[in-house]
Amino acid sequence: MRLGVRFLATAGFIGYVPWAPGTAASLLGLALGLATVRVVPPGAATSWGLLAALVVGFVAGAAIACAYERAAGIHDPPAVVIDEVWAMWAIVVVLAGIDSRPFMTLLGLALFRFFDTIKPPPIHALARLPEGWGIMADDLGAAVATLCVLLVVSALLPVRP
Repeated sequence: MRLGVRFLATAGFIGYVPWAPGTAASLLGLALGLATVRVVPPGAATSWGLLAALVVGFVAGAAIACAYERAAGIHDPPAVVIDEVWAMWAIVVVLAGIDSRPFMTLLGLALFRFFDTIKPPPIHALARLPEGWGIMADDLGAAVATLCVLLVVSALLPVRP
């Protein structure tokens, strides 16, 4: 397997850590998301740019995960964590436009790990998509479920003046 594919698919080899590699990769995604929202100013033009970056990141992640999966010869290898990095990055970037309170970001991390680990229906069905698409799609589902819960929580909690 090519070193570049292994490096990217495992998020800089984070996927090989012996304890909770998905959580470690999610923390990397959280950090990338926080850096993104700090650097990219809010606005309609940047919203379209971020959406494009999310789509490109998803497709690239699927291709990289597919290449790793083919080389490893097993479906959804545990070391592949590019999906967790992408999903948590996406959650932070989208959440920043909805509710930027720090506890909401931490709640997003906890909810994402819950949904990604438990994989309730229909998230579980997404994992059955072929190759890298399934690897990325179940995390997309977990990210969407996370954002839905965060939207409800944000609407129910008062905003401090």
